[in-house]
Amino acid sequence: MLETQRLLLRPFVLSDAEDLHAYLSREQVVRYEPYPPFDYAQAAEEALRRASDPNFHAVVLKVENRVIGNVWFAPGEWETWELGYVFHDAYWGRGYALEACRAVLADGFANRNVRRVVAMCNPDNAASWRLLERLGFTREGYLRQNVFFRRDDDHQPVWQDTYEYGLMPGELRNPCTL
Repeated sequence: MLETQRLLLRPFVLSDAEDLHAYLSREQVVRYEPYPPFDYAQAAEEALRRASDPNFHAVVLKVENRVIGNVWFAPGEWETWELGYVFHDAYWGRGYALEACRAVLADGFANRNVRRVVAMCNPDNAASWRLLERLGFTREGYLRQNVFFRRDDDHQPVWQDTYEYGLMPGELRNPCTL
């Protein structure tokens, strides 16, 4: 569990289903995600799945005691970890994603033997890549038509481009003290 001035980052629990549904059911929130909007039953199932996945952090806004998003931070090969995040659009633009990601990254570098962190996002998702750059990530690649999550009316893949970012120890901007 991690705590910042405004946020608590903790494991998911089944009772988070309503809050998870509140943001994963919104088209604008999941627009760049590999899944469509969730109905309540899917959100409840996802809350249960995430409760057993230590890579997911529920981001709780302390003043409201509400889950407003999540940060995913998972180990990969060569001591390289991957960062991902999704937040309720009602809370966009207030620095919560920056604060939550900064806490997870600072903890990773300080306590988890993280050598490198990667993150990927759609080039059309300017808010996401700007967040990564504010954290100190460096854009390392532009992958053209490398992934698809949806199909068009003719069942053909709708290919998307991807920005690839990397962060090394010492590059995290304004690391928080936990």
